[in-house]
Amino acid sequence: MDAEDLLQDVLEELVEAYRLPEPLEQASAWLFRVARNRLIDRFRKNKRRMQDPQGAAGNSDQENRLELELPALDQGPEALYARSIVLEALQRALDELPPEQRDVFVEHELEGSSFKHMAEKSGIPLNTLLARKRSAILHLRRRMQTVYDGLET
Repeated sequence: MDAEDLLQDVLEELVEAYRLPEPLEQASAWLFRVARNRLIDRFRKNKRRMQDPQGAAGNSDQENRLELELPALDQGPEALYARSIVLEALQRALDELPPEQRDVFVEHELEGSSFKHMAEKSGIPLNTLLARKRSAILHLRRRMQTVYDGLET
């Protein structure tokens, strides 16, 4: 769902609400809530795709990726709000990781280092680095699940 689809859905809801016997008293707050709910629905859909166990089975590259999709900065205030919530939660989840897992995750995902390079540099076996990254990914997925669940309420 892109910004245009979101806007169209919100306007459809507004038209339906306009037909109700009782008028909307705080239309801007109501519109914001509807847009927020549509954005949350989008995150739910992406979350389900990310957690599809059959789609990820047998795909080791998928297992080593967080696949976190953030709303673009130019998608309006609702997207910025959701983005800030997700990024803050991701930072907290990263802070919860043991240092060796966090370091492997950050170096591979954010700094772009290969596992081979990290193993050569640190002297830590490649499989150990892979296991640490996998543990970090599983923790981050669990924590981000709670964030998405929180956005649903």
